[in-house]
Amino acid sequence: MKRILNGGMAALALLAAALVAIPAEAQEGFPFGDVMTLDAARMPGSKRIPSIEVGDNGEVILELWCDGGKGQFSVAGNTIVFVPGAMENRNCTPDRAQADKDLLAALGDMTSWRRHNEEVIFSGSKSLRFLINGN
Repeated sequence: MKRILNGGMAALALLAAALVAIPAEAQEGFPFGDVMTLDAARMPGSKRIPSIEVGDNGEVILELWCDGGKGQFSVAGNTIVFVPGAMENRNCTPDRAQADKDLLAALGDMTSWRRHNEEVIFSGSKSLRFLINGN
């Protein structure tokens, strides 16, 4: 009888540990409703670093090296698809305009993502690391 009780207590301890782990896993979900900034140095002569504001339904507001615009994320598990929308064509230097095109192409080529604490890494033809902005 004592053996059965000890086994039951062990099972309850495992269940309790699993329930405690669930909120930590939920915090590692896709950062809907957050703003993320590309982990990159500023371009010479600029204070801008690209950022992505993700709405609760995956709608995106992009601020690139120069241009800005909208898009949409579709997320299923660790799979992700980004579809760019209309972009504002601002008066950009050629190097910033090219950097914007390269970043949009890399975002469009994403196939998966992963999150660790406050960083999100998108993988595809290129790996992009974004940091979730704190409040």
